[in-house]
Amino acid sequence: MQLEFNANKRDDQGTGASRRLRRTGRVPAILYGGGAASQSIDIDHNELFQLLRKETFYSSVLNVNLDGKTEMCLLRDVQRHPYRPVILHADFQRVDANKKLHQKVPLHFVNADVSPGVKLSGGMVQHVMTDLDVRCLAKDLPAFIEVDLKDMVTGHSMHVSHLVLPAGVEAVVHKGEDPVVATVIVRGGKAEEEVVEAEVAPVAAAAPAPAEKKSEKTDKR
Repeated sequence: MQLEFNANKRDDQGTGASRRLRRTGRVPAILYGGGAASQSIDIDHNELFQLLRKETFYSSVLNVNLDGKTEMCLLRDVQRHPYRPVILHADFQRVDANKKLHQKVPLHFVNADVSPGVKLSGGMVQHVMTDLDVRCLAKDLPAFIEVDLKDMVTGHSMHVSHLVLPAGVEAVVHKGEDPVVATVIVRGGKAEEEVVEAEVAPVAAAAPAPAEKKSEKTDKR
């Protein structure tokens, strides 16, 4: 079942118009793409706020009911107030049912507690990735991808190529790469230290070298 929300077309533009909308409990937004002109819209704040609490709202194809017409779209961006629970603006992209789309889909990890690496070796699962960029038609877009860890053993890693993807869905990765999705390491062991070192190394390499201290000696003539 696709999530849906209601919206109205709006003609007023600019910061002042957006402020007036927010004072009435509406959120200014834009609907763009799909071979049609961009359309400024507004959405009920409470409706959008509640929908944004659902994980699937960020990765699923949505139905927007706009002045009696339904269009498919994806949430592309949300602007929030720095410290108040207020939605300031949202961007939605139209979806063409006949064209493949790119979307990040969350990964749901299951059965980590029964994997040999955790249950028998006392290891710890590290989630290297939390979502996956996929390409598929709108009708095939999954709300999430399940990652089954039941066969994971200590020191082994699960790669993107090991994932069981739904029919019609393909992972988007750089040519020749097969990123690690999850791995099992021994708590406090050498494997864990190596993982920490691997994470720290890029940061250390990026840090600027300390400047050489200038000599305090003066040339006496």
